[in-house]
Amino acid sequence: MDPTDPVPTPQLTGITLIIGLFCIAGAVGLLGLWLACVSHREEERVATGRALWLALLGPLPFLLTALLPLPAPVGWILIGVTLGLPMVLLWPTGTPRGFAAGDPNGRIDERTVMFSRAALEPGTERFEAYYQEFPGHQAPDDHFRSLAGLMSPRAGKFEPVSFAAAAGTFDTVEVLAQLIQGQPHTPRVDLTPAAATRFVKGWTLKMGALDCGITALKAEHLYSVKGRGETYGQAIDLDHPHAIAFTVEMEADTLGTAPEGPTLMESSQQYLNAGRIAVQLAAGLRRMGWEAEAHIDANYKVVCPLVARDAGLGEIGRMGLLMTPRLGPRVRLAVVTTTLPLEHDRSGHDPSVLHFCSLCKKCADICPVEAIPDGPRPDQRWQIDSEACFSYWCAVGTDCGQCMRVCPYSHPDSLLHNGVRWGLRRSTLFRHVALRLDDLLYGRRPAPRPVPPWLPERSARVVEKQQ
Repeated sequence: MDPTDPVPTPQLTGITLIIGLFCIAGAVGLLGLWLACVSHREEERVATGRALWLALLGPLPFLLTALLPLPAPVGWILIGVTLGLPMVLLWPTGTPRGFAAGDPNGRIDERTVMFSRAALEPGTERFEAYYQEFPGHQAPDDHFRSLAGLMSPRAGKFEPVSFAAAAGTFDTVEVLAQLIQGQPHTPRVDLTPAAATRFVKGWTLKMGALDCGITALKAEHLYSVKGRGETYGQAIDLDHPHAIAFTVEMEADTLGTAPEGPTLMESSQQYLNAGRIAVQLAAGLRRMGWEAEAHIDANYKVVCPLVARDAGLGEIGRMGLLMTPRLGPRVRLAVVTTTLPLEHDRSGHDPSVLHFCSLCKKCADICPVEAIPDGPRPDQRWQIDSEACFSYWCAVGTDCGQCMRVCPYSHPDSLLHNGVRWGLRRSTLFRHVALRLDDLLYGRRPAPRPVPPWLPERSARVVEKQQ
């Protein structure tokens, strides 16, 4: 050591420590204020209040350490732990084993899907034939039929304005169903697979889709037997080699009212938006001379979540819905199958999502009828109790949506939440900590958002019962 170099004095070291503690205290306070501002903008009242408490209380340990006559090592340890914690949390550790992709175990008979069973009319030949073939479904189906039903004036969440709006939207979807298929035109427009893929994805996003992916159409993507419509009971055989899957966003504010009427409005609206895009895309491809068929609400030949997963759009989580990277389950899906040569995307399998779902269980906790399993993931994938879920829908009159509302992946597409999603993909430890912070900030069972002011409050209305 050069004897001419200045020797650090204890006083200078103490000043440096105090400055460092004050800087970190300020940073923690600003972080809390930023969280409060983001939460306020997202109209998360509970999170706003808790973030403000963080802004007030978070700096205190650093300020007290700086102001009280504590040994200097205490302050340096506090600084080191604070600065080192983010590095530890975000250190790339991957995902534990046991969260591989789960492929379906055979094809699904669409007749067994709850929506198909709900469409059966008592006293008809189809009704009698179904329960002769599936006698185990008779008792649970008699139960949901004894309840009020979706969009019924007798349902627990009935509100005439939102229910009428949702029913009108579903009426419009039925009109779109007339356009899902048709004959290709001539002459054919030939494109390279790369050019066709760019066009399909670009046009789909331009029409309003959130994300778009393409995969080879596999046998397990198809229902085995048609369960609705004029082709009920017919085996499904679709020889289109390519499937285009896309998502549309369900608005967080409206879905946040779940299970009240506005969430039913939002659900129906996004079924309509997805259906419009799919029908328009399929029609355009047929005009180019290629076979194309749209698969939209109540008119499916494919299991959309399976197609979307293999098209790279996400992973199937605990609640049985597609978990997308940007919005989690807060999306609706549609698919277009076609003979147009296209390039395929990589599968959306993401073991980090499955691992987080195994830890989280917020959807299972909030489910009012315990239809979502809270145990470990089976070899294939989690399976919900669809009969219990649909019966609850029939009791309240809406399609619930509480599981989507509370999912940590469903937070808005913003800098804050995208940063959390990045950390979830990166680190096992971060997933554990992020879940606890989500519970702390938003609550384990957060209450629904207020109904938008342009809709009547269900609690403030008086509705005459139908005679």
